[in-house]
Amino acid sequence: MNEDIGDRYRADADEGRSSERSSLGSVSETSRSSDGFETLTADSAPETDRGAAASRVGSVGDCATGDSADGNTDPTADSKSVGTTAAGGKVYLVGSGPGDPELLTRKAWRLLEGADFVLYDSLVNDDVHDQLPASVETVDVGKRPPARTSQDEINEMLVDLARDGAAVVRLKGGDPHVFGRGGEEAQHLAAADVPFEVVPGVSSAVAAPGVAGIPLTHRECASSVTVITGHETPDKDESALDWDALADTVVSGGTLVVLMGVRRLSTNVAALREHGVPAETPVAMVQKATWRDEQTVSGTLATIEAEKEAAGVEPPAVTVVGDVVGVRSDTSEWLDR
Repeated sequence: MNEDIGDRYRADADEGRSSERSSLGSVSETSRSSDGFETLTADSAPETDRGAAASRVGSVGDCATGDSADGNTDPTADSKSVGTTAAGGKVYLVGSGPGDPELLTRKAWRLLEGADFVLYDSLVNDDVHDQLPASVETVDVGKRPPARTSQDEINEMLVDLARDGAAVVRLKGGDPHVFGRGGEEAQHLAAADVPFEVVPGVSSAVAAPGVAGIPLTHRECASSVTVITGHETPDKDESALDWDALADTVVSGGTLVVLMGVRRLSTNVAALREHGVPAETPVAMVQKATWRDEQTVSGTLATIEAEKEAAGVEPPAVTVVGDVVGVRSDTSEWLDR
């Protein structure tokens, strides 16, 4: 485990937690900050069920875990309550949306305000955690070098903090379950018998094209959407992506959305071209959607690499391939005002 991170959360756990700490969602007044956060009153905030039913772990290929493969998903089957551990902690896997704090759900912000710890990713906007109460301990567990935190370390922290009785928000960019490893963390928590809850967020797969004036579907030119990762796990022997099928989707009028594909743009463009997607197919890249330095670059499969280099597009960015990209030309003037 990263030594600095370990020291921080162990020290807090050793000090103990006050029994007078307000429960999640119980605040005294309603106010809205200049950045759009709204503090909810106890009456207006939806209640969080700390005794929620057990997470159901399905049996889908190699992703099945635990003893649930026999189909038993009855949350009452286990006599031990999954709503509490011995110390009463819980983990919330929360999506922070694409960046703009105003796109956090009300539930996400309520949980953030009442958390003991917030473990946040590199893609979470600084404007989010900078506005948290001083009582909330924030821990950067991003995977970008040089301060890189491994997934094993994150899993260990989530379990240890919850078992110490902490309310822990695992804050992820976008949605926890859209290439955010939320599924892996949920499986780890379930295997460790640690209560958890998933709070969805606005995925950049939807948000980035939307704010750039590119609808993912359109009655006249796109009736399907496919979302893929732009860089797969390095230890895979071969690509899990069926480029033949992806190319057919685009050629037939579907929309292809590529997340985390900036550095592999050339490889992905070449794969589409090799499998029959025409060079003139429209492409757009949306960098840091909803952030202050958001920018959109448009082109075709034949030109997008040069456009990307000229504009200096850097991660994080979302790439959209398909005829719907052309809709942007009809709306961008209004959206940019």
